[in-house]
Amino acid sequence: MYEEAKFLPAGDRALVMELGAEVSPVINRKIRNLSLGIRKQGIKGIEELLPTYRSILINYNPLLIQRRELIRELKKIEKSISDFNLPQPKLVEIPICYGGEYGLDLEYVAQYNNLSPIEVIELHSAEEYLIYMLGFTPGFAYLGGLAEQIATPRLKEPRVEIPAGSVGIAGQQTGIYPISSPGGWQLIGRTPLKLFDPQRQIPILEGIKAGNYLKFIPITEVKYEEIKEKVESGEY
Repeated sequence: MYEEAKFLPAGDRALVMELGAEVSPVINRKIRNLSLGIRKQGIKGIEELLPTYRSILINYNPLLIQRRELIRELKKIEKSISDFNLPQPKLVEIPICYGGEYGLDLEYVAQYNNLSPIEVIELHSAEEYLIYMLGFTPGFAYLGGLAEQIATPRLKEPRVEIPAGSVGIAGQQTGIYPISSPGGWQLIGRTPLKLFDPQRQIPILEGIKAGNYLKFIPITEVKYEEIKEKVESGEY
């Protein structure tokens, strides 16, 4: 983590506030704390904040605030970072059916790491994953904490379409595809929950946001179908 934030121009209407060069829970906590502080401060001219693993993209209106003035205000907030209190994180449990038609690459992930499929499932479902950020597609959570023993490279050729709810591994990351989309992650399972539903009042599943934790709960195929029916009928 840098001793002080670095400020990098991003065109004539945006600024990147960078706090470090690596993916780290400590840096990410400061990112979330800073984002909260900036929003609370209500700096005139800031139009949007986009927090990432280790930086914040700040879109602003140069007619309302100049870059030099904006950086001065952001530095003040950084110095008073301890004055802002983040809400207590929540743990979100996600049921997942591993392997078979739901996780086409589970066997490969196991073979690549000299493990059995059961060992991959045990390692994958044992962690509580920090949600670092959302991106790529609506509701796609970038998670930290994957066990090194099951880290596996992406597919050499991405799939054209991956079913919504698919859970995959790419390098040292794991995540869930909220909607049907192309993708190159190794698929090990699928959840019957809808992480993103544009028909809901809040489209992204409750609790899926930066700073919270996510835990995968293994379920059988029968249980998967039961939950899926309840989700589709609005009972779950």
